Amino acid sequence: MTDYRVLPGEAQEDQITAAIEKYTAQVPSSVYLGAALASMAVSVGFKAAKRTDMALFIGQWAAPFLLLGLYNKLVKIHGSDATANPALTPHIPRD
Repeated sequence: MTDYRVLPGEAQEDQITAAIEKYTAQVPSSVYLGAALASMAVSVGFKAAKRTDMALFIGQWAAPFLLLGLYNKLVKIHGSDATANPALTPHIPRD
């Protein structure tokens, strides 16, 4: 069977991705969690005001905020480019 995994050092991120991650890594992860909780609270407010369409629209923002927070956390822990700090990247042996 062929091994299709990308090993550390085989691929690099481009300059734009690296620049975005350098900037966004400065944002605390709690900001993304707070944004998700705020969107849920605002959605409940719209639902209570019987503005169902707006409630659904705002309520759907929670998942993207949580995903952005998860990505932000992973970039902080592991980095986006394995060549940046190979000591933090686990070695995956080829079979």
